Amino acid sequence: MARKSKNDRSEVPEKSSLKNQSQGLPPSPPTLQVINDTLETNFMPYAMSIIVSRAIPEIDGFKPSHRKLLYTMYKMGLLKGNRTKSSNVVGQTMKLNPHGDMAIYETMVRLARGNGALLHPYVDSKGNFGKQYSRDMQYAAPRYTEVRLEKLCEELFKGLDKNAVDFVDNYDGTMKEPVLLPATYPSILVNSNQGIAAGMASNICSFNIREVCEATIAYMKDPSSDILEIMPAPDFPGGGIILYDESAMRSIYETGKGPVRIRSKYFADKKNNLIEVTEIPYTTTAEAVIDEITELVKSGKVKEINDVRDETDLDGLKICIECKRGTDLDALMTKLFRFTKLEDVFSCNFNVLINGYPRVMGVTQLLAEWIVWRRTCQKREVVYEMDKKKDKLHLLDGLARILLDIDKAIAIIRNTELEADVVPNLMKGFDIDSLQAEYVAEIKLRNINRQYILNRTADRENLSKEIKDLEDIIRKPERLDALIIKALENVAKNYGQERRTELLRAEEAATFNDSNMIEDYRLKLFLSEHGYIKKIALTSLRNAGDLKIKEDDTIMMELEGTNKSEILFFSDKANCYKVKGFELPDTKPSEYGGYLPNLLSMEDGEKIIFMHVADDFKGNVLFAFENGKISKIPMSAYETKQNRKKLIHAYSDLSPIVSIHFLPEDITMAAFSNLRKAIVFDTSLIPLKTTRSSQGVQVLTSKRGSVMTEVKRLEDTGFTDPEYYRVRRLPAIGYYLKEETIEDRQLTLGDL
Repeated sequence: MARKSKNDRSEVPEKSSLKNQSQGLPPSPPTLQVINDTLETNFMPYAMSIIVSRAIPEIDGFKPSHRKLLYTMYKMGLLKGNRTKSSNVVGQTMKLNPHGDMAIYETMVRLARGNGALLHPYVDSKGNFGKQYSRDMQYAAPRYTEVRLEKLCEELFKGLDKNAVDFVDNYDGTMKEPVLLPATYPSILVNSNQGIAAGMASNICSFNIREVCEATIAYMKDPSSDILEIMPAPDFPGGGIILYDESAMRSIYETGKGPVRIRSKYFADKKNNLIEVTEIPYTTTAEAVIDEITELVKSGKVKEINDVRDETDLDGLKICIECKRGTDLDALMTKLFRFTKLEDVFSCNFNVLINGYPRVMGVTQLLAEWIVWRRTCQKREVVYEMDKKKDKLHLLDGLARILLDIDKAIAIIRNTELEADVVPNLMKGFDIDSLQAEYVAEIKLRNINRQYILNRTADRENLSKEIKDLEDIIRKPERLDALIIKALENVAKNYGQERRTELLRAEEAATFNDSNMIEDYRLKLFLSEHGYIKKIALTSLRNAGDLKIKEDDTIMMELEGTNKSEILFFSDKANCYKVKGFELPDTKPSEYGGYLPNLLSMEDGEKIIFMHVADDFKGNVLFAFENGKISKIPMSAYETKQNRKKLIHAYSDLSPIVSIHFLPEDITMAAFSNLRKAIVFDTSLIPLKTTRSSQGVQVLTSKRGSVMTEVKRLEDTGFTDPEYYRVRRLPAIGYYLKEETIEDRQLTLGDL
């Protein structure tokens, strides 16, 4: 749609105009509004609000709704206390999150252990919280379920009471809430997070917490380290198998975008013809998988299945597929992987808010940003602790002055008439400030003894050492990093667990081939001079009459094969076309057949001169050229893994092609020239060339501008005395044809 200019205006009726209409008065003229100004005033603030304050997670790994809920539970004492009703937590959270109770409860459900949506849940739940892998299993109402915080949440709130992060007012200014949670590990990567905002989205997959911590430590020690070796791939809470492609994964780590292909995990019970699927991709549900399998069975695309049912129970997910007898269960699963969500893709989009701005970053860059942010949090904690110790030392310094002459302090207090004058008099008598004087005035009489004085003096010395140590930490970044690394090591040790998602190299995974769904049968192929191809099943050919061809056309080749055979067509322009048998149209004996120039999208004037059915790509191909050269190329040179349909430079085009022959093994052949000369030779004399476009070797030597005109198998020549033309070495001039050496005059001098 074309962009509207600033002068484009839309007419909006005013309230007064509507009022006039209701009173039967003529409407007032409409007010004109600039559409660009309206969008900028109304839509842009809304768009920025949902980007910054709702949909996109921040560097601590949480959206605002998650953070407000967890902080509320923390303030309710649910980190170490007993569980409380979910409805209680929902009600308290509404003081920070002005949304409906069900919106808050749905957020809690996803964070709960019972739902299974997170690799490391934050909410210890009791009751029915539904299941992430189930579309129809609904969670119970909040009045029936109970929650408290998981122990892992201790790592989210450490430093919260030490000024590690900023606090802001809630929506009505009655409470304070943290801007971010000072997580001691990269929680942004540990648990998956999805969000859709205006014009952008975020889709972050989860990684194993031990691997994340180890990779972060390695990166802090050496930014050039390859974190892919430590943290090779995501780890999904639902398990499954990742079809691992290192280059694709490295791209995700560098750009933050890319697909991760996940395959279900199953057990094949061959004795009972059962397949039990126990883990499915994180991106789908059991009901969706069952619906897709059912549809495949109904449509007839899958005929091996008798029944499919959901046997999920308290032990976990289980989809049972009952198969017919004799079914290859593993082959069936490759088909289901292809056509259902038993194999699915998680599309990564690591879009994270950094300092209030959305940025798409790779895993490495995301770790770097987290480290910068965590260093700030850790430094603020150290500064807070240092300030607290300095304040305490300041009080003890005042106490030390008074303890030098305790009798004087007692006399000042005793001789002071008014209680309000005690602190000012102590300040004057010992030259201390009000805080120190207040601290001294509050000392109990029982504490004025030698032991108390010695203990307080020792406290001053310890505090001085601790303050110097904290100041040294602030000055030295390596010491600050050591604190972060120690916290990461503790998280990895205390909360680390084995990977749930297995890794399988993509090239090693069994894949489904489309030809598996194609009916296979024996057939016969007929190639005509005019380029028509007939594909007729052998069963149909037995009862068929004469094959119909055009009046001036003839059958030049006929071969047997199967409907799944790969067929090679060589043209006179050095091209090789490859098709499967089932890709050719079925032909009745009474039809001309398919026209190859159209079926193969051949070039203008191009003609097919040879056809071969390649079931195993064994043997060799012999190419004979007018210049007297012959090349022998292995059939394996025409085998391709990419399922290519056309190979150019299939043979040398430096001289016109004379004939092409397929040799399962070396045989005896005869070559003829236009000078009526011939030679008989063994094809073992021709060396094998691996390059398709090789010119080969000289076989028939040219004399007076002669050219080679024909190369035949010895049994097709009709020679009665082939030894007369036999040559032991190549090239050769050849021998003139003698009619007495030709049986039944099948080959006469006039034929050449």
